[in-house]
Amino acid sequence: QVELVESGGGLVQPGGSLRLSCAASRKFFSIATLAWYRQVPGKQREFVALMDTRGPTNLTDAVKGRFTISGDSGIFDHNAMPTVILQMNSLKPEDTAVYYCNVDGWITELGGCENYWGKGTLVAVSS
Repeated sequence: QVELVESGGGLVQPGGSLRLSCAASRKFFSIATLAWYRQVPGKQREFVALMDTRGPTNLTDAVKGRFTISGDSGIFDHNAMPTVILQMNSLKPEDTAVYYCNVDGWITELGGCENYWGKGTLVAVSS
C-alpha cells in the first residue's frame, strides 16, 4: 500500500504564495501521472494541475500563469519515490480549498496501474 502525504498548506493573504509538497511513503515501479486537485466544502473536487511522462504540464485555466507543478528529477524513472510540488503564486480568495495529491502508477512490475490519493492540505486565502 502507498500513502501520499501533502504538506505546506495554511493561511495566506491575497497575492501571497504557498508551496505544497506531496511525498509518497514508498517507491513506485512506474508512474503514469502526478496531479493536484482541490475541493471546496459542498462542491465537487476539481482538477488543478497534472504532469506526465510526455513532459508539458497541464493546468486548469483558473490557475494558469500563477501555479506551477513540478517533481523530483527522475520522478518518472523506475523505482522512484515521488515528491511532487505545487507552487502557488498570486493567490486569490477563490483558491481557498483543500488540495489533494493524486498519483496514477504501478507499485510492482506485475501489478496493475492504480490511483492513489492523499488526505489533503487546507489552503485558505484571506485578508
